This record gives sequence, C-alpha cells and structure tokens, in this order.
Amino acid sequence: MEEASFDRIDYTQNPLARGEYENRTFSNCNFSGSDLSGVKFSECRFLGCNLSLAKLTTTAFREVTFKDCKMLGLHFENCNQFGLLVSFYNCTLNHSSFRKQKLKKTMFKDSKLEEVDFTESDLTHAVFDNCELTRATFEHTILEKADFRTSFNYSLDLEMNRVKKARFSQAGLIGLLAKYDIEIS
Repeated sequence: MEEASFDRIDYTQNPLARGEYENRTFSNCNFSGSDLSGVKFSECRFLGCNLSLAKLTTTAFREVTFKDCKMLGLHFENCNQFGLLVSFYNCTLNHSSFRKQKLKKTMFKDSKLEEVDFTESDLTHAVFDNCELTRATFEHTILEKADFRTSFNYSLDLEMNRVKKARFSQAGLIGLLAKYDIEIS
C-alpha cells in the first residue's frame, strides 16, 4: 500500500486487500461485484471506476470523491456510518440505496440517480446539481436546505418529507405536485 495511486486494476480477478487506504487515487479500476466489506477509504478518489454491485458491508468512505464512475445497485446503507462523507461527479448510481444514511452537504453533480432510494436519509444542505432523479424514492427524508434547482424528473411528497428552505426551480414544481394528479400548463 505504498503507492499513492492504482491505475487500471481489475479487482474482480485480484481482490483489493482488506485494510485502510488513505489519500489514494483509483483510476479506471474494476471493482464490479467485489467484496469491499470492512475496507476503510479516507480522502480517496475514484476516477472512471466501475463499482457496480460491490458489497459495502461496514465499508468506510471518509472524504471520498467519485468522478465518472459506474456505481449501479450499491447499498450504501450497509456502509459504516461513522464519518461518512462522499461526493459524486458525473456518476451513474442507478438502483443504489442510501436508506437511513446521514448525507449532510453531499454533492451530487451531473449524475444519474434513477430509482435511487433515499428513504429516511438526512440530506440537509445536499446539492443535486443537474441530476436525473427519475423514480428516486424520498420518504421521511430530511431535505432541509437541499438544492434541487437544476435537477429534473424528481417526484417527492412535501407532506412526507422535511423540506424547509429546500430550493427548487419553477420547472421542478411538477414533481412536487405529482401526487395531486393535477394539470399544470
């Protein structure tokens, strides 16, 4: 673990050694279906990696950035919640779950979050910048001061979620009123 970066490694063939990785960069690596249980990542960057369906039981992500990553079907609710701090730039997180996670101030930028589950999560001050949120689930979610102004295709129930001071665009109002089955023109 002396190297600061790992490039083009296929961890489906040679699993990543369990342990702690601090200030590391993983570029174009394949973690698809890998077991990352118990691994601790601190101040790490994942660039252009495939982490789809990786197992994340008690995995720690502390100040971790994901950029240009494919991350389908990940269960972040199984991660170690202590110090969880992540950001996503141009990632595909479809069918992933963040149930009951504290994601305050999390940045989601230019990402696809189709059918992602945010049930009972704390997304206070989270930013969804230009994100696709088709069929994303927000139930009993704290969205106070969250910013959805540039995101699209979301639908959330204002009565079922805490949305005080959350920010939405005028175009996004349709997703806030969808449950009332009304026509807006």
